Amino acid sequence: MGAAQERQLRRRIKSIEATKKITRAMELIAASQIARAQERIAQSRPYQIQLAKALSNAVGQMDAKSKSLIKEIENPTSLLLLVIAGDRGLCGGYNNFVLRTAERMIKKLSSEQVKIGTVLVGKKAQAYFKFRKMPVIESFAGMTDRPNYQDAEKVSKALLSQRDNFETIKIVSTRFISAAIQKVEIHQLLPIPPEVIEKPESQIGPIVELEPEGSALIDMLVPQYIGAAVFSALLEASASEHTARQRAMSSATENAEELIKTLVRQMNRARQETITTEIMEIVGGAEALRAAELRRKED
Repeated sequence: MGAAQERQLRRRIKSIEATKKITRAMELIAASQIARAQERIAQSRPYQIQLAKALSNAVGQMDAKSKSLIKEIENPTSLLLLVIAGDRGLCGGYNNFVLRTAERMIKKLSSEQVKIGTVLVGKKAQAYFKFRKMPVIESFAGMTDRPNYQDAEKVSKALLSQRDNFETIKIVSTRFISAAIQKVEIHQLLPIPPEVIEKPESQIGPIVELEPEGSALIDMLVPQYIGAAVFSALLEASASEHTARQRAMSSATENAEELIKTLVRQMNRARQETITTEIMEIVGGAEALRAAELRRKED
């Protein structure tokens, strides 16, 4: 029994050691991706600031139709929701936090008779919404690991194509605050939030000449603003996913090490039991031979 148990434990230890190598490699890969993702986030911010400046200076020359792009709607009757999750798992609760936040929001607004439409990014979002039979207008995959601006343009075009059907467009995604903090947030794309237009750093100066005129310029800038905002959300989601995966794989590696230590102790005990049993059998056999020899001599 002891020898069989020892063999079984050896097989389990080898299996866990192989898993540990995989989780350790995934941890290192994710850690290397975090720094790159942070750098890309920082590089994208100047472009967003310049877009905000241009939008801010075009506001004064908008016509009534264009002003609807920045006018806050208190009780919208329709909402288009962009949900950004991951293409892969093994990243702790990263995907679940985003998807459950989106689902709670959809259920709440649906109960208030608000028309809801969804655009999804990530295979995990697709599977989640399909399993729950929730309607989806369009979905995208294969762009969450290393998103580029072309990916953001595809998503923003899908959103803008539905602009006439929905009063409000919002994003549910994970904001990368630091390596220790990532937070699921819901932020508005359209109408453009007043704080985007009214930021102090977005003011160029008292005298600005616009070409073309404000309304035409707004029509040109809004798609670029949406594309930049979606790209920023994709970058922050990517950085958050890599960070969550690095933490999850680090924890898995530590758990594997602890489990290996436990199994090694169990294997050592099983080996000791086997050795003890074998010694007892040898001693018992020797005693039996001695007793038989004594009986033979007495006879």
